[in-house]
Amino acid sequence: MKISLKKCHFGFKELKALGHVVSGLSLGIDKNKVAAVLLKPMPQNKKEIQSFLGFAGYYRQHIKDFASIARPLYKLCDKDTVFEMTVDRVKAFESLREALTTAPLLLMPDFKLPFKLYIDESGDGLGAALHQVQIINDKPVEGPICFISRQIKPTEARYGASQIECLCLVWALEKLNYFLEGCVFEVITDCTAVKSLLNMKTPNRHMLRWQIAIQEYRGNMTIVHKDGNIHKNADGLSRWPLPNNIDNPAYVPEEASPQIPIEGISVTDLNTTFFEEVRHSYTQDKNCSILCQLLNKDCKDNSLIHALD
Repeated sequence: MKISLKKCHFGFKELKALGHVVSGLSLGIDKNKVAAVLLKPMPQNKKEIQSFLGFAGYYRQHIKDFASIARPLYKLCDKDTVFEMTVDRVKAFESLREALTTAPLLLMPDFKLPFKLYIDESGDGLGAALHQVQIINDKPVEGPICFISRQIKPTEARYGASQIECLCLVWALEKLNYFLEGCVFEVITDCTAVKSLLNMKTPNRHMLRWQIAIQEYRGNMTIVHKDGNIHKNADGLSRWPLPNNIDNPAYVPEEASPQIPIEGISVTDLNTTFFEEVRHSYTQDKNCSILCQLLNKDCKDNSLIHALD
């Protein structure tokens, strides 16, 4: 891989990239991008609703219960639905705009630390929340890395409750594979059937296929049962899942466009030779060498300023 030094930034604590503010600790939404949306009036037709949902959907991994908030607007985009901004749709639009401005920072994953994967199904949707406990300001803090959700497909609606919960685990592992592959993590669920999935002696064809699919995680994955009354992280996402139908303007088939979110990109440590080469390059560049001299406290030659290009 080769990089262009003209397009590189060194020594920054945070940078803006692809509509996000990226730092060494977290990933946030670029407020300048959101500011323009806050100034827009209420949508007047389906095309404007679709445009708004497309923008908001780009940041849905930052917004817990995104599907719950946006559901009335997605229903409005159905081709057989007459456009009308009812009270619940206006509320959804305003709530989603507010959520964009108050979305939490997503932690940057530390692949040396274990992850926590919260999963849940609600009968018509799947939801998962990936968390991690990191040391911030000398204190252990558990924070989100991303939120995901989807509707249950028609063929999956025939599954029993235990099967759907196991499906939720397999789906979440596939979607978040770029985080979890090779890492230690806990799966937190409120369904005891998920704990027995790995050791089921007489699985049906679905369960057998899922057993094989999750074998690669077996050595690093621990499944923990948590009572449903306190299992809230993924529960809200599954109860209001993101629509899967073709009329959803923000829907893209998973098989058609595999994506790796920006927070899934890991940073590789640079060796000391790299930094020595950077320091040496300052002396070889005309402007940089002059600036280095001017920044020297003992430099009194003001004529150097005129030598800058």
